[in-house]
Amino acid sequence: MTTQLDPASALLAANRRRRRIRRWIAICSVPLVLAGLVLVAKLLSMYAFAHQSISAYVTGDYAGSESAAHGQSWWNVFEPYKAPFNAGTALAGADRLPEARSELEDALELANGLEECDVRINLAIVVERMGDAEQAGGDAAKAAELYGEALEITVDTPKECDSEQAQQQSSDPSRDMGDTLDDLKDRLQQKQQQGQQQPDQGQGGDEQTEQQPDQGKLDDIEGKLGQGQQDREDQLGGGSDGDEGAGSGTDKPW
Repeated sequence: MTTQLDPASALLAANRRRRRIRRWIAICSVPLVLAGLVLVAKLLSMYAFAHQSISAYVTGDYAGSESAAHGQSWWNVFEPYKAPFNAGTALAGADRLPEARSELEDALELANGLEECDVRINLAIVVERMGDAEQAGGDAAKAAELYGEALEITVDTPKECDSEQAQQQSSDPSRDMGDTLDDLKDRLQQKQQQGQQQPDQGQGGDEQTEQQPDQGKLDDIEGKLGQGQQDREDQLGGGSDGDEGAGSGTDKPW
């Protein structure tokens, strides 16, 4: 024999069940809400640190730019290369070139696809400036070695970096990526050749010979340069006048 509740009691029981269900739904949704809030806060902080890093760099506050860049490194699953890239660029602005190179090499390992383009350009410029410093210090052989390393970085740049899509994603839209790479290659070739032709000051001939870049590597770089130039000419439908001014000076990163 079943006991039948009166309508009022049935309504109270149904309300209690609904409250229990709502309570459990609220409890279970708390972790999801917290995760969403953390994600939103992280996204906002990433943009804030990125803006602060760039703004500080533009005003010449390289220490502030580096500090803000490191703020991007925590749990950056979206653009993990950005923190070392911005930090390396800031260090380059402060002429802390070995540290800048280390950060940018870390960025290159984390970069994917078109993200490599900016990283390789700035890394090559930093290594070029290291070569300039060695050249100014009288170590022509070491300078030529560094110019060769910078040249290798540029020739390994993906062909996609010379595209409209890559230009749109550039950290410096005013800098034409294709022209910058071409100028870098031409300038580095000239500097490397000049460095090889100048004897080191205060060093014996045997030591200089040991420090000369490996000829096989130079031939490989030369082949890549020729292929890259041919690919660019095919894309543009002919030659380019972008060689004017090559061989002198050094670009500024960013």
